[in-house]
Amino acid sequence: MSSTTNTDTAGRAARGFSDIYRAVWRWHFYAGLLVLPFLTLLAVTGGLYLFREEIDHFVHADLMKVNTPVVQQANGQAQASVPLSEQVRVAVQSLPGKAVRVVPPAASDLTTEVDIVAADGSGKQAVYVNPYSGEVQGQMAYRDSIMWTVRNLHSLAITGPIGNAAIEIAAGWSILLVLSGLYLWWPRGQKGGVVTLRTTPARRLWWRDLHAVCGIFAAGFILFLAVTGMPWSMVWGAKVNELANGHNFGYPDGVRVNTPMSDTRLVDQERTTWSLEQAVIPLSSLPAAATSHVVDEGEHAGHGGGSKTGAEQASGAAAVPLSAAAIAHADIGLDQAERIFAREGLAPGYAINLPGTPQGVYTGSIYPDALERQQVVHVDRYSGDVLLDMHYADYGPLGRALEWGINVHLGQQYGLINQLVLLLACIAMVMMSVGAGVMWWKRRPVGGIGIPPLPKERKRIAGVWGLMMIIGVIFPLVGLSLIVMGLLDWLWIRATHKRGDDLQEASA
Repeated sequence: MSSTTNTDTAGRAARGFSDIYRAVWRWHFYAGLLVLPFLTLLAVTGGLYLFREEIDHFVHADLMKVNTPVVQQANGQAQASVPLSEQVRVAVQSLPGKAVRVVPPAASDLTTEVDIVAADGSGKQAVYVNPYSGEVQGQMAYRDSIMWTVRNLHSLAITGPIGNAAIEIAAGWSILLVLSGLYLWWPRGQKGGVVTLRTTPARRLWWRDLHAVCGIFAAGFILFLAVTGMPWSMVWGAKVNELANGHNFGYPDGVRVNTPMSDTRLVDQERTTWSLEQAVIPLSSLPAAATSHVVDEGEHAGHGGGSKTGAEQASGAAAVPLSAAAIAHADIGLDQAERIFAREGLAPGYAINLPGTPQGVYTGSIYPDALERQQVVHVDRYSGDVLLDMHYADYGPLGRALEWGINVHLGQQYGLINQLVLLLACIAMVMMSVGAGVMWWKRRPVGGIGIPPLPKERKRIAGVWGLMMIIGVIFPLVGLSLIVMGLLDWLWIRATHKRGDDLQEASA
């Protein structure tokens, strides 16, 4: 009697495990259908983007590399370059329009990039100037290099909000794919196919092992990349950023913002860090000869329409708009702004955004591989005063942790080793995806989809779905997609059962 009871208990336990395994396998299959195409795209484009500077400088060498020999001076330094303001003048002369941004070369063999809003209506163009000869080497559309194209493919930015939402959903489902895959991979006494491949590529088992072995190698990287990529997402990332950084004019609480601010965000004129996407740009104080009551419109309007500029706070005189000549005369100029940025210690390769309105500022920003050298400096265009100097060290603990994760995600934090390790992870993701596709193709029935079988206890499907919804609660778009997939699975089960009942009645 005792033996029979023990056998029944063991049988129920085995059936229970089999049911859970089937339920997890079924949801793992659905996750793979949704994620693997995106994961393959992200792995290929991400692997390329790890070497963005090297590839861009190779493909666009005619624009980005100086076309004349770089002569070393007696003191060992590179030859003197043409003043930055002269380089901008030459660039605008070759392409009439308004210069809005300048990127002095980060290395002695690179050109200066001058971004111009063209007067002919062709949009923003990047003009490349030899800093030594002052000659224009060529131009291309702004952010139209091969690596910017790869970046836009990686984020699906070329498809607009729909693509961005799809990437957010795929990132969340990648987490579910990894967690369910780990459950299915767990050896449970199995010796082969855990970290080694069995048989040959002619058999399905080899492809199953390729999928499992590459998957277990890539699992941690997929989780890390999915989580660190989420701050860029359209819904979750945007809302978290707004909650975390949408106060104190978008700057961390430790940074004193005691200067009049505009309504323009830094991210609207320059790519910046995640932690500064809500940061707004300060206003220059108008020179004493100008009105003390000029309210700047458009790009640098008063914050919220109600804050006052420094000049407004000093007096309430009638508005006397500054002429272009008066602004040019009072402006410190680009060359002086460049000297101030150098004095403030910005790392080579920083970008300078030029003032766009009478109360605009010179903004220098750099986000190099070394996190501690991230820096944004706003300079008053008339007085040359540093209005705000923001460093990585000024972020709070959460901001520093997120920025570290993003920097590693981009392959920047630990140099070449960071790039190579992530490249191997990207290759493993592609091989895992290929293995999954071939394995499914060899397993699927003729004319069928090959959805894994249902557990005998259907409640197991709902139970696994409920556990997955924990991720769905954290990431709303993922939760919405889980509801849709759950509904589709329920409809599929009903349809297949009805078809089975009809076949039974027809054969009766």
